Amino acid sequence: MNKLIYLIVTILFFSSNLFAEKVSSVKISGNQRVSDETIKIYGEIEINKNYEESDINKVLNNLYSTDFFEDIKIRLENNVLYVNLKEYPVISQLIFLGEDSKKIRDQIKKVISSKEKRSFIKSKLSKDIELIRKLYSSIGYNNSKIETKIKRIDENNLDLIIELDKGNITKISSIKFIGDKKIRDKRLRDVIASEEDNFWKVISSNTKFSQNLVDLDIRLLTNYYKSIGYYNVEINSSSGEINKEGNIDLVYSIDAGKRFIISKISTNVDSVFDEEIFFPLKNRYNKFIGQYYSPFTITRLLENIDELILNNNLQFVEHNVEEKLINDTIEIKFNIYESDKVLVERINISGNNVTNESVIRGELLLDEGDPFTELNLKKSIAKIKSRRIFSDVNSKVSDGSQKNLKIINIEVEEQPTGEISAGAGIGTNGGQFALNVSENNWLGRGQKLDFAISVSEESLSGRINFTDPNYNFFGNSLNYYASNTKNDKPNQGYENTIVSSGINTSFEQYKDLFATLGVSFTYDDLTTKDNASDSLKKQSGQFTDITGNYGFKYDTRNQVFMPTSGSVIDFSQSLPLYADKSFISNQFSLSNYKLFTENVIGSSKLFLTAVNGLGDDDVRLSKRKNLSSKRLRGFERGKIGPVDGSDHIGGNYAAALNLEANLPNLLPEATKTEVGIFLDFGNVWGVDYNSTIDNGSKIRSSTGAAVNWLSPIGPMSFIFATNLSKSDTDVTESFNFNLGTTF
Repeated sequence: MNKLIYLIVTILFFSSNLFAEKVSSVKISGNQRVSDETIKIYGEIEINKNYEESDINKVLNNLYSTDFFEDIKIRLENNVLYVNLKEYPVISQLIFLGEDSKKIRDQIKKVISSKEKRSFIKSKLSKDIELIRKLYSSIGYNNSKIETKIKRIDENNLDLIIELDKGNITKISSIKFIGDKKIRDKRLRDVIASEEDNFWKVISSNTKFSQNLVDLDIRLLTNYYKSIGYYNVEINSSSGEINKEGNIDLVYSIDAGKRFIISKISTNVDSVFDEEIFFPLKNRYNKFIGQYYSPFTITRLLENIDELILNNNLQFVEHNVEEKLINDTIEIKFNIYESDKVLVERINISGNNVTNESVIRGELLLDEGDPFTELNLKKSIAKIKSRRIFSDVNSKVSDGSQKNLKIINIEVEEQPTGEISAGAGIGTNGGQFALNVSENNWLGRGQKLDFAISVSEESLSGRINFTDPNYNFFGNSLNYYASNTKNDKPNQGYENTIVSSGINTSFEQYKDLFATLGVSFTYDDLTTKDNASDSLKKQSGQFTDITGNYGFKYDTRNQVFMPTSGSVIDFSQSLPLYADKSFISNQFSLSNYKLFTENVIGSSKLFLTAVNGLGDDDVRLSKRKNLSSKRLRGFERGKIGPVDGSDHIGGNYAAALNLEANLPNLLPEATKTEVGIFLDFGNVWGVDYNSTIDNGSKIRSSTGAAVNWLSPIGPMSFIFATNLSKSDTDVTESFNFNLGTTF
């Protein structure tokens, strides 16, 4: 038996070497654009090396992967490697017909693989056509027609002509939610991205029907339902019915199912790890037992597990989640186990025609040479998606050059990243118009640049802002800004111009604790008129200050948008580095959210702020504190607190407490109206520049109802308030309305 095995091995060894032949020279033919030396490099052809059939196949694959050659024939004869090539023709010009928009033409050039001065590969043309259709669909043109024509120049060159007919824009005429949805339509409309087409939505892209937008709506709806305990929610169908105007009536069919409460959370730790490392998790688990299920809860607990893994320097660790449904409860088990000892050999990134590769790599939790875990790969993909500059991100893992190595291939699909929005409003406090233009992927660097302008009856302001969310790949956000505000208040006898600029950075210091550091410059030019108060005239002039700013925010909300539980605590302080009128400013806020039923969300909000002059300096008018009409309803904005003559001047201190909740099913859903109740407390007090003026300290309070109505002429909000306590000098406001929207 042993002799037989030996004989077989010997035969295999000699047979494999029998077909091997040494390459002493290489003869290349058929190449006109690509040099012989380049072909040898791309093909990894080596002289004086024994070549077997597998080696020749590797050369063949290497050369085909360059996309330079339409046909390749290789043979090894008498120690000479013959390489006969047929090159692809080159696209001399890429011509678009039928599309007037240069911006769209440029975007098409970015997404398709066919490029000028590159190889024309006919097999890739159908994919390019599909990419163009998909691009048109993403901006609302769902019936586009694309045809291609080839104009031969000579045997090796051609012009590629792409005829474009994008058709008409498909608008969303109406959005309906049907089925056992449990949640009122008004809240569901706030959740989804799609919007109904109305005359005031003149520049909104979300009124244009696209499959990408529908898919996003389904994800948003699913995540929202699951976040409030509907574990088995199903968006059974989303149908778009074309009406007689050629637009879409969008219908979402929802089956919410049962609402589940977390009854048990446990950890199953692999025996290779010390269980005591994960004991601290038990205290965390107890906080969530008895609460409604939410994927955000699971995410937070997984982050706690990852933190313990990192702090204890554990490697090659994976974990997964088991969820077991028992009646109306759910049991959760976290399995923590040792993964295969595999390393990352290489990470390949494709599809980023505009975005710099460094932007994508800066979000990765894995790098070449790191231990490979599915967990870190999934988190990396999630971080890339969170940048909101790609419509899709996919990953694929393949075997590396050795058994313990893996190659990660990440493919991104870019999307338009420029945004323009505008808003207008008119109400009891006057009218306002605002315009915002932003680019979320400036020059392909993943940086954000935005410009905003706002106009009202008494003010005009503009602001430009630049943000690098991952400065130098340190994980810190770096922000620069400059702004200019012009206020003209003839009734109070003054006008002023405030110019400011600054730089700040923010970062996550500890789990859920974010820190901000910055420096700001402000120039304030106050001009008074004859009807201004004497005290106000004393403050006229030009003032400059440079302040250092810092702050902390502790955020435990289950989600930033429409939170249903958790809280956020915010503190900030400004200190003078140089100032004509020195001051120190402090601000503290606390917001807490609680879900009572699927349609009732309550919130309580506390706000405290103070500004004090240093030494003998008084606080300037532009730095004094007031409460907005959102923090103290039932009073006109800026019309409570100390009064100088007939002018409300704001105070050195301000405080507010808001308690509010929405009322479900008070009005039929057909009215598209949502009603909430509130109880507000507030105070503005303190005068440092004149001791003869009453400091205005008195607790003001009000209660009432807030009504939001999606009317035929746009969204309207109404505040009905009754004052419970006030000062004699306060200006009350029992009714307030606002008609306004973004478009």
